[in-house]
Amino acid sequence: MDVVANILVGLVAALHLWFLVLEMFLWTKPLGRKTFGNSAELAETTKVLAANQGLYNGFLVAGLVWGLVSEQTDVKVFFLACVVVAGVYGAATVSSRILFVQAVPALLALGAVLVAG
Repeated sequence: MDVVANILVGLVAALHLWFLVLEMFLWTKPLGRKTFGNSAELAETTKVLAANQGLYNGFLVAGLVWGLVSEQTDVKVFFLACVVVAGVYGAATVSSRILFVQAVPALLALGAVLVAG
């Protein structure tokens, strides 16, 4: 079960690395605008906010990778819980899609980590 848990944690980290790239580097590009449904004007106006948001996703990636490398269950649990909370908040305040893209994968990984002990 450790292998499955670690794969799921790695997938959550990879998702958040992709979010970082989208928010920090592609926000004003066609793929970033299409992903988030923004006009060119809105993307340009909000690019600094998006980059800040992307940076926070980078911190989540760093924490999840730290948990994988150190093999510390408590580190994995903490950062996965942070992702779940962020996903639930994002779903409540921005789009319900965030629940499925962010919170559900983290919740599955968290469950696997807890079962693996």
